[in-house]
Amino acid sequence: MPRKTAARTAKLASLPLGVAGRVVGGWGKRLAGQSAEAVSAEMSAKTAEQLFAVLGQLKGGAMKFGQALSVFEAAVPDELAEPYREALTKLQAAAPPMSTKAMQRMLDEQLGSGWRSRFAEFDEQPAAAASIGQVHHATWHDGREVAVKIQYPGADEALRSDLRQLMRFSKLFQAAVPGTEIKPLLTELTDRMTEELDYRAEADNERAFAKAFAGDEHVLVPKVLASAPKVMITEWVDGTPLASVIREGTREERDRMGLRLAEFHFSAPARAGLLHADPHPGNFMMLADGRMCVIDFGAVAKLPDGLPKPLGVMTRLALDGRSEDLYELLRAEGFVRDGTHIDPEDVLAYLMPFVEPAGPQQFHFTRKWMQQQAERVGDLRGKDFRTGRSLNLPPQYLLVHRVTLGTTGILCQLDAEVPMRSVIERWQPGFAD
Repeated sequence: MPRKTAARTAKLASLPLGVAGRVVGGWGKRLAGQSAEAVSAEMSAKTAEQLFAVLGQLKGGAMKFGQALSVFEAAVPDELAEPYREALTKLQAAAPPMSTKAMQRMLDEQLGSGWRSRFAEFDEQPAAAASIGQVHHATWHDGREVAVKIQYPGADEALRSDLRQLMRFSKLFQAAVPGTEIKPLLTELTDRMTEELDYRAEADNERAFAKAFAGDEHVLVPKVLASAPKVMITEWVDGTPLASVIREGTREERDRMGLRLAEFHFSAPARAGLLHADPHPGNFMMLADGRMCVIDFGAVAKLPDGLPKPLGVMTRLALDGRSEDLYELLRAEGFVRDGTHIDPEDVLAYLMPFVEPAGPQQFHFTRKWMQQQAERVGDLRGKDFRTGRSLNLPPQYLLVHRVTLGTTGILCQLDAEVPMRSVIERWQPGFAD
């Protein structure tokens, strides 16, 4: 992993420079007679290719940011989405691996020079790569198949450097996710990702989730066998990556995984007092028995009292069309700042489409629906844009909002039809009161 700030900054700086160069080249091609659509498609493809190449090489915060963006690709218009869809989806599961010597040195440091005695077998070729570490397939000394997650050397330095630089380029990435504010996303990711550097904390999180979902018919969380600050060993699980289900799953499989994902998102705070805060397809798998396996618990929010009750009340008030009561609750919770005055009916009109999935018994999440929401709130000339700019997102709600939005993005990628109302009625405090 490249550690030096200057080297990483240069790579990240190549992104806006590359985009600027392609824009100038695009103007030239249009003057030469090529259609705007053809030039735009070519520019999108090349930008996506460069985005993947740079973020994938850097790993760290850069790649983590790419993974966070990838769940929002459902909001990008279809004519522009495909190149980003391909490039960003790759970021969810692939990256250049560290060298064998670097991997062995990290295991020596974390588990001691006799670490091989803990394993009956150990595959030195990584089975998967992620933003700040890679995973190896091995056999534990008692015969169990295990996954060994090893952090990249220099991940901590690289991560902090990336986030500082990415904050400077936030406007560049805004175009990839219309209707989503990038700077708050980066700020919140900074807080979560610093926590992810200590695998002992991640191991504790995973143990808590595994205990809460032990014996569950729908969700499997692998058990943790051992952990160190930069190495973690868990049970190995074979399954179909959710990205594959999105691409080629049957209608039944996509609906089933959509329901599993929704149930997990809404029920975990009540069952474990924790919220899995890294929703992207690379962290979920479909098992042969129909269950969903959840991995990667580095980013977790502590919600000992479950999901905030006011969110459930707000959803119910919006569905019931009670604009005045909704407005007063929003003001009390800090969504409307003191001194700000907005028409309650405008607020209801702005929020109503977002709570639409909680209305019918079944809701069909589609890319088209998410694109409509992104276009609606991102239209500079529209009333909803002005209303949205007048509202505030209190810090205590930022993480829940981002994770819910990310989960919704995956549901739209799945094109899943889900009984969201029953899931929310059961697990979201305040909704059914």
